[in-house]
Amino acid sequence: MRALAVVALLGLAGCASLRTPETPRRPAADVRAELIALMPASVADRAGWAADIETAFAAQNIEASSANLCATLAVIEQESTYRADPAVPGLSRIAREEIERRASAAHIPGFLLDKALSLRSSNGQTYDTRLDAVRTERELSDLFEDFIRKVPLGGSLFGGLNPVHTGGPMQVAIDFAEDHAEDYPYDDATSVRDEVFSRRGGLYFGIGHLLGYEVDYPSPLYRFADFNAGWYASRNAAFQRAVNQLAGTDLALDGDLIAYGAFSISQTERATKSLAGQLDMGEGPIRRDLTEGSTPDFPDTTLYRRLYALADEQAGERVARAILPGIKLESPKITRDLTTAWFAERVQSRWEDCMSRAGPR
Repeated sequence: MRALAVVALLGLAGCASLRTPETPRRPAADVRAELIALMPASVADRAGWAADIETAFAAQNIEASSANLCATLAVIEQESTYRADPAVPGLSRIAREEIERRASAAHIPGFLLDKALSLRSSNGQTYDTRLDAVRTERELSDLFEDFIRKVPLGGSLFGGLNPVHTGGPMQVAIDFAEDHAEDYPYDDATSVRDEVFSRRGGLYFGIGHLLGYEVDYPSPLYRFADFNAGWYASRNAAFQRAVNQLAGTDLALDGDLIAYGAFSISQTERATKSLAGQLDMGEGPIRRDLTEGSTPDFPDTTLYRRLYALADEQAGERVARAILPGIKLESPKITRDLTTAWFAERVQSRWEDCMSRAGPR
């Protein structure tokens, strides 16, 4: 009963992320020992997983609290069940369908595509044979890299860009890793893409994506949703719901506040600007403040404060500052109707189980 009470208390507090100067760093041996104790007994090489996780926490200056360690383990279990390069069911079929779709869109005849796939790849096998055998995203990424580099048609199909966008034990996005690789602690790394598919690299970048940003949430549930939908998505979805409340609109609660294309304006920006009179703000300042939606500073903007003051007043109570985004998960790898909320709730359940094992600290 006491452990469950601690879980409830920590659930209200949420997961802290970055260490402050006042937060002492726990000894590495203590962190690794706790991780080994928290992992399921069925995990192979628990000491190796613990070492890579602890290194990622230390290198990124993230607090190695039980709540944060359990958050990491919950995401790993959900995304890969502790496999550094997890197999994807039906990956060969998915990849072939994507290649054929791209060829059709580029008006490339089927016989020409068949000819390209029948060529010998760098390992001596044909691309067709390798495509039939792929089971993991690393294998598929390596195949595409080879195909794009060696076959002229590969550049036509993929624009010179590898279409495998996620990988590793936490299924982190490769573009996120490339944007956050400056302080990567392993000197023998050859490429960010290759590191994402490794255990140490997938954990480093996955932990950074999960915990490497400041946000004030009442529960880790919303951080888990952000892991799936993007930083601050839960905070921004709540803002969109407040706009709907005030403007009578029906905005998608996806956490995307502005459109970044030239001369583009999002529905959220349009709806917020319709409240300019009530907010006593011009359209320019509204746009400026909305651009802070991708930063930790959005709650400090005039727009955020004034809009929530109006929303609270209309509701007669403080409205939520974080909600689960209403996003349906779209991917060739997904064969069921899943949502960001489903993902977050599954990870939250795993986090609570882990915290019950951790007990009071």
